[in-house]
Amino acid sequence: MTSAPGYQAPTVTVSSSLPRRGVSDAVLVVGVVTGDSGPVVIGSADFLDADAVTAIESNLQALGASGGEGQVHRLVVPALPVASVLTVGLGKPRDAWPADVIRRAAGAAARSLDKTGVVVTSLSAIDLEAAVEGLILGAYRFNDFRSAKTAPTDAGLKKITALAADAKAATKAQAQRAVDIATAVATARDFVNTPPSHLYPAEFAKRAKALGEAHGLDVEVLDDKALAKAGYGGIIGVGQGSSRPPRLVRLAHRGAKNKKAKTVALVGKGITFDTGGISIKPAANMHHMTSDMGGAAAVIATVVLAAVRQLPIDVIATVPMAENMPSATAQRPGDVLTQYGGITVEVLNTDAEGRLILADAIVRACEDNPDYLIETSTLTGAQTVALGARTPGVMGSDEFRDRVATLSQEVGENGWAMPLPEELKDDLKSTVADLANVSGSRFAGMLVAGTYLREFVADGVQWAHIDVAAPAYNTGSPWGYTPKGGTGVPTRTMFAVLEDVAANG
Repeated sequence: MTSAPGYQAPTVTVSSSLPRRGVSDAVLVVGVVTGDSGPVVIGSADFLDADAVTAIESNLQALGASGGEGQVHRLVVPALPVASVLTVGLGKPRDAWPADVIRRAAGAAARSLDKTGVVVTSLSAIDLEAAVEGLILGAYRFNDFRSAKTAPTDAGLKKITALAADAKAATKAQAQRAVDIATAVATARDFVNTPPSHLYPAEFAKRAKALGEAHGLDVEVLDDKALAKAGYGGIIGVGQGSSRPPRLVRLAHRGAKNKKAKTVALVGKGITFDTGGISIKPAANMHHMTSDMGGAAAVIATVVLAAVRQLPIDVIATVPMAENMPSATAQRPGDVLTQYGGITVEVLNTDAEGRLILADAIVRACEDNPDYLIETSTLTGAQTVALGARTPGVMGSDEFRDRVATLSQEVGENGWAMPLPEELKDDLKSTVADLANVSGSRFAGMLVAGTYLREFVADGVQWAHIDVAAPAYNTGSPWGYTPKGGTGVPTRTMFAVLEDVAANG
């Protein structure tokens, strides 16, 4: 029997004690802080006796360790029933630990344990969910396209034992929630990391459909003929330059238990590769455009997660998928297309294609009369210029925008609220159509894109646009629980919003 689609996370158990001596090949992960005379073990009082703690701290002092954040050391402590101990620094002592500090520490620990199949961690005594999440995400690998010549020979992290003062049902439920969230993020990462040779619109739609059906979602897929017939001019226009035609995927979690339950629409940009079209991009770093479907990946993972967690709201994802290529059939700068719903657009730059497919999807999503709409996309290089590689820009309805940004910061994805000044709409005027797809100015590019999308949101729908152009794909070195390549951002942000809406309306 084959496993269900999506990432397969390590097995997680919760225990109130260390493994029995002689049966464990595990590594024990413990947190240490910077003390006055050297590193100090924390979070392990219920699991380690004084002699074991002294041995760990003495070894660290001998190594010159400081307990600085993210600093890891591997030790052998014969008094403990584990193969070795891995300490990870948490920095200076705190009265309260932000979850993301624990999450990053656990991720750093996992990244340093590539050849370890079993991990026992006392970081869970500080914050169980953060520790489990961080370990799973830090241990993430993508080896689908490696041959036997370069594929890792070890099995990778297969089992996590989270130490807790009690191992009651509530504690186990916390661990399972962490597993579910980390699995969703890893599933989004897998989508992003799959190369465009193997993840083109039809294949992306096929995989999204299989994942949705495996988790009980309602699924609808429109092919290029259906899209053209229904008037999805933005999706067709962007996709017409490719030999691999576009798709629109709709995934619905029907969790509402009563008429008062809210409906949330999710929309994600699914450009499986972006050359820029006729307005072609520079060759340098164009390969990073394999990530231009990062918004779609996160949306698919999030609606599946809503089903896994059985949220008592309706969540409906609308995901446009296309490949933006230059060819004899590609749209040209100066062409006019008609977005789904009737607005005409002069395409001044074919590399501003994401907003064209998103506009179609937003109009379709609003036909479901959602209370809230969240759209996310790797939309503008201007996001990177304004906010850097790790901070998503959040735009939209003021109140909902701020709610999304706040929740994003709480889960460690660090979205930042940005304005949509009214005067920017004037920059999108066209001499031949209702709108132009870009402005004539090089300033405020991220905000101009948000302003364009706002034109397609139905009246009365609270909405937010999350630009993750850089945060969705890490082109630098791994850090914390973030690998090189696909990051899964902003899956955790969107799920936090869904949980908040389910709890508070």
